Amino acid sequence: MSSEARHRYSRCRSVVFCAIPSSLAFRSNLGNQNERFRKAFSVVEDAIRARAFPGASVAVLYRDELVAECGFGHFIYDDATSSDVMADTVFDLASVSKVVATTTMAAILYERGSLDLDATVPGRADLTIRSLLTHTSGFPAYIKLFEQTGDCRELLRLAYATPLEAAPGSRTEYSDIGFIILGDILENVAGEPLNRFCQREIFEPLGMDHTFFCPPPEKRHLIAPTRDDHYFRHKLIQGEVNDENAWVMNGVAGHAGVFSTAYDVAVFADCWLSGGAPILKRETVAEFTRPQPDTTRALGWDRPTPPSSSGQYFSPSSFGHLGYTGTSLWCDAEKQLAVVLLTNRTWPDAKNQAIKQIRPAFHDAIFEAL
Repeated sequence: MSSEARHRYSRCRSVVFCAIPSSLAFRSNLGNQNERFRKAFSVVEDAIRARAFPGASVAVLYRDELVAECGFGHFIYDDATSSDVMADTVFDLASVSKVVATTTMAAILYERGSLDLDATVPGRADLTIRSLLTHTSGFPAYIKLFEQTGDCRELLRLAYATPLEAAPGSRTEYSDIGFIILGDILENVAGEPLNRFCQREIFEPLGMDHTFFCPPPEKRHLIAPTRDDHYFRHKLIQGEVNDENAWVMNGVAGHAGVFSTAYDVAVFADCWLSGGAPILKRETVAEFTRPQPDTTRALGWDRPTPPSSSGQYFSPSSFGHLGYTGTSLWCDAEKQLAVVLLTNRTWPDAKNQAIKQIRPAFHDAIFEAL
């Protein structure tokens, strides 16, 4: 093995350092991961060489075993002082926050009888909470609300006032606006901020020790930067949320804001694959991951419909989500498989779109290895 390869694989952990509850503790079986997943790892390494992203971290959970966990590349390009991406490097999850935080919070409140999925949205009698979760509300995909205001409450007001582009239920249009509103509704139902609820009810019970909104300054050096922003904040974005609307909302929003590691996201995936314990009941997991009327999506979750970022092998019982910064999580309930791919493909300017081809190739290679 070359010195470069030895250095690269030194970033792959052979032991699990995060303490998680015994009810969730899957086994670690990383012994032959470099050989077993050679093709999949090569997809990531080739992407780094092609400058699709400077760094990546992956984790694969299969039949209650962690069978792959590795870091690749560096925090940024062309800088001899740039940190290596390790297996435990923290990434901005971007829209994967929609499932790791917002959707799971909605599921917990629904299970407790506090959230009626078919209740109307405050001030919008034409919309239901279910339509926000399934992206069938008719809201546009994205609006640069941050260009209109720098105030969190005003940004929320603008989101609620956004005109629909289609009749509710008539089409599926993935919408950040809908999830900004959903996050606000959930905060009002719970009577506390999204980040506080998620920390206590999701991250802590699952032992997701490296998952949080608004990373503290002392964690900054552990976090892969997302952008060299010459447009809005005029600085290097590292350790604060990449999404500008979420940034105006002080880093805590329904559509973005969670930072995490590949391992922690795998722990989260294991919870959903294993029936939801200790935070959800099996029936709630089934309700939130099944296809919903008038859409191919589930409640908060996406499902694989060709052509899918999950590739060609994930079964119809699968569910997952993508993030703008180059992150993704796909879970296959039938095969008891979860694949986490975290990258900072937005570095330096978010122009590179090669992640669209890399994701399915990576997922296919993982399946072929298994």
